[in-house]
Amino acid sequence: MGGRVGAIVEQCWHRVPGGTARSTVASLVALATRGDWEVVGISAWHRHHGDHTTEIDTLVDQIGKVTQMRMPRKLLYQSWQRVGRPQVSRRTGKLDIIHATGGVIPPAGSAALVVTIHDLAFFHYPKYFSKAGVAFMSRAFALAKRYADVVLVPSRHTFDDCVAHGFPAQRMRVVPWGVEHEQVDQSDRVELRSRLKLPKEFILWVGTSEPRKNLASLLAAHQRSQHDIPLFLVGPQGWGLELDDLLAKSNNVYHLGVLERRDLKVLYDLAQVFVYPSLMEGFGMPVLEAMSQGTAVVTSATTSTAEVAGSSAVLVDPTDVDAITSAIDSLLGDDRLRKQLAARGAQRAATMTWHDCGAQIAEAYELVR
Repeated sequence: MGGRVGAIVEQCWHRVPGGTARSTVASLVALATRGDWEVVGISAWHRHHGDHTTEIDTLVDQIGKVTQMRMPRKLLYQSWQRVGRPQVSRRTGKLDIIHATGGVIPPAGSAALVVTIHDLAFFHYPKYFSKAGVAFMSRAFALAKRYADVVLVPSRHTFDDCVAHGFPAQRMRVVPWGVEHEQVDQSDRVELRSRLKLPKEFILWVGTSEPRKNLASLLAAHQRSQHDIPLFLVGPQGWGLELDDLLAKSNNVYHLGVLERRDLKVLYDLAQVFVYPSLMEGFGMPVLEAMSQGTAVVTSATTSTAEVAGSSAVLVDPTDVDAITSAIDSLLGDDRLRKQLAARGAQRAATMTWHDCGAQIAEAYELVR
């Protein structure tokens, strides 16, 4: 049947958009590509609307312009969360669905309200967030409980967590994220090795540096490894973590900063092992991306990354530094095991597509429109 959906994409303008912005854009593009749903992006007011990230560039290229509300972000978020104004449809015209994709809950008016909840890290690790941030996210969760017609979560782990915090299971749907494999040829590898001065072998981590990513344990495990192989960190500096201090205390660890998506695909391909011992994730996109590019993975057994990886990775207790070290050494010391895991991971990643993600979102919309 289809219809018209207004999707909040303001997180693409955040200083660190992160995986939630990338997954939101990719899923909305997959939805729009189907042709049955017209997707209207919705943002706050920005003086220079062109000053944004590659995520929003991708969205605009695929679905057209993003509609601005008439308030800057902070005021808009507070107004939506506290007084339920302004109505989105006053700027967009009639909508069948309003999709709150990034933690802020706008009023739905006559439209159905769909909410994506990525994770509940603020409940489990409040010390890693500001008091204002915890209050804001707690308020959003309460509003979703009260008003959402359906809630989408990217993993069963987040589904169970929401239920444990009182959300009705019958109003929830698990919609896993997807990945797009990109072929990497030898010229790509040679060019990136030369440009970034990469060694023949290295370990890789990708993400936003924040406390729950557990970088301190990863760096400690790397220092204990019996293999003298450098560790490269990729991604923006986030909040609550003094990355420079950690790096100063570590040997053979290098932060490459933010890379273009194409370069990142090649880097995944080149790495011997990808290690991601996060304390808590709603999904864990870097794990799926690494698997898609044929890289052996070590990740956490206690959060959604275990669900994403299945039996295609070495799963560890992220709080056990020795266990992380042992997992790294087991893969670096066993070429056959490493190649087996890499192959299994690539096969698993091939079954998780953005096309399927878009289809499942459309199915959820049809339930409530």
